[in-house]
Amino acid sequence: MKFEKIHNKGQARLFKNQYIEYLTKTHPLGIWGIYLPIIIFMFYYSCLVIHQESAHVLVVFISGMFFWTFFEYMLHRFAFHFIADNEQAMKIVYIIHGNHHEYPRDRERLFMPPVPSLILSSFIFCMMYFIAKWFGVTGNVFAFFPGFMLGYLMYGSMHYAIHAWNPPYKWMKPLWRNHHLHHYKNDHLGFGVSTTLWDRLFGTMFDLSKEKEDKGKAKDLEAV
Repeated sequence: MKFEKIHNKGQARLFKNQYIEYLTKTHPLGIWGIYLPIIIFMFYYSCLVIHQESAHVLVVFISGMFFWTFFEYMLHRFAFHFIADNEQAMKIVYIIHGNHHEYPRDRERLFMPPVPSLILSSFIFCMMYFIAKWFGVTGNVFAFFPGFMLGYLMYGSMHYAIHAWNPPYKWMKPLWRNHHLHHYKNDHLGFGVSTTLWDRLFGTMFDLSKEKEDKGKAKDLEAV
């Protein structure tokens, strides 16, 4: 996704209809408000309703969080950066992710909005449920899925922080730099947001030791 200018102010207009356009925007607290009760309920259901051992639930829960980081990387790399070969597909890719690359500081589109988010998460839960049922471990879904979703919430919050603020701690700067370089230098690298683990494993990590901060070049990329 290449744009003549990267706009660090303003936001893209995705739909002519103002009501549909409104549904493409959200705030992090709204998404946390939707999913946190679901996460708590499923954790409660795992421990107190179907009586799984707390240690087992915790291990499966953490596994779900870890799996999210892999899912995040694959989704970002192969779906969000899908190379479209026709106008309609290009428009879909732009609506899903391209607009974020043109307007990376649009804070209302740093989380997936509620309606598509709920549709996608429901589909993922059903897939996990049927896979678990196939292997006879259905109860694990009620610990794995909330871990997966907490991973998503942490990813979304990290994504928001990277685009909205400076890194709060020095050790977090490589994560910030990796994602900023993805936006401002080469969008074929640096797909990890909540972690650089998978970028390092799959060879898509920027060599930060060779990447000097060039504020002048970044300024030149910005739209006036």
